[in-house]
Amino acid sequence: MARVYMLANVLPGKEMSIRNTLRGTKGVKAADVITGQFDIVVTIEAKDTNDIFNDILKEIRKVKGITRTETFVAVE
Repeated sequence: MARVYMLANVLPGKEMSIRNTLRGTKGVKAADVITGQFDIVVTIEAKDTNDIFNDILKEIRKVKGITRTETFVAVE
């Protein structure tokens, strides 16, 4: 099982609606609004990192209102 953490910045006032959209995305195990430099942290899991980068992250990139992301691959 592969796991990726994604930090996202979103348009002001869109934090909750984008969080809810992300929570409904296949492969997203958790999405939470956070304080600090980023607005949302997302935990993504799939069979392998290819599934995450080729399928799940492509869907996340389509979400309107996300302005920036950073992705971190968990190492076993």
